[in-house]
Amino acid sequence: MTEQRPHTSTMSTPPPAPIRWPAEAIWEAVAPLLPGFTVEVLPTVDSTNTELMRRFRAAGPAAAEPVLLVAEQQSAGRGRRGRAWQSRTGDSLTFSLGMALQPADWSGLSLAVGISIAESLQPQVPATDQPRIRLKWPNDLWLADAQGERKLAGILVETASWGELRYVVIGVGINVRTLALTPAPQLDDQPAALAPAALQDILPGIDVAQALALVAAPLVQAVQAFGLFGFAPFQARFAARDALAGRAVQLSDGTEGMAHGVGENGALLVHTAAGMKEITSSEVSVRPVFPGSARPC
Repeated sequence: MTEQRPHTSTMSTPPPAPIRWPAEAIWEAVAPLLPGFTVEVLPTVDSTNTELMRRFRAAGPAAAEPVLLVAEQQSAGRGRRGRAWQSRTGDSLTFSLGMALQPADWSGLSLAVGISIAESLQPQVPATDQPRIRLKWPNDLWLADAQGERKLAGILVETASWGELRYVVIGVGINVRTLALTPAPQLDDQPAALAPAALQDILPGIDVAQALALVAAPLVQAVQAFGLFGFAPFQARFAARDALAGRAVQLSDGTEGMAHGVGENGALLVHTAAGMKEITSSEVSVRPVFPGSARPC
């Protein structure tokens, strides 16, 4: 008699479908505006900003050709002041734009980047409505909905020099998948009770590749315009989406006041007990004072 062994079967989770990045279409749209431009996609990297800075510091001008570096997954993504930004493949769109840039004044670059991304993701806003995608000075995008104002995206701008050459790396992270699919880590500058927003909350079904196709070429154009004209031409567009205007805010040094928009140099204008102050991104972190929220210790 032949021994009959019990039959067992194992079911494995199928691998995720490969992401169809629109690299060629982006290159065709941008290359005529930015000679030498390339698009590079990495399956994983510690941080796209860190990688581009690493290349530039190692090779200088030879690594300063304009590049859009996209990572399907980051193991050590960074936000402002070194805060972590981590995501699984397909959850978030993470990329960095690196290029030589010589503006007369760097002030307001992160705001111009935010304007470009917000307008690309929500270009049409009825005149009678407030835009759902808003800009929180100096480097965040918020989504306004029934749950409140929740962080949708963050921007990190870094610069380096090699002789007379100035090189900028603009890092962008956008939450794409809906919260039901994405465990939500606590992000900066939002009440603890609110989970991050996702682009699918406003554009159902969109994926990371489609989001990149929307934002990449307009972002390059915005950065080039900033290099030529500075922040002043972006001021009114920022005001249309300013999440802090007319609201009580608290500065990182404990000072409180009322936000009054931004100046032509991108500085946040805050009316305090000591008068109007111009706040720059290098000086403070600004948080809205939410009714009933605990004050920072």
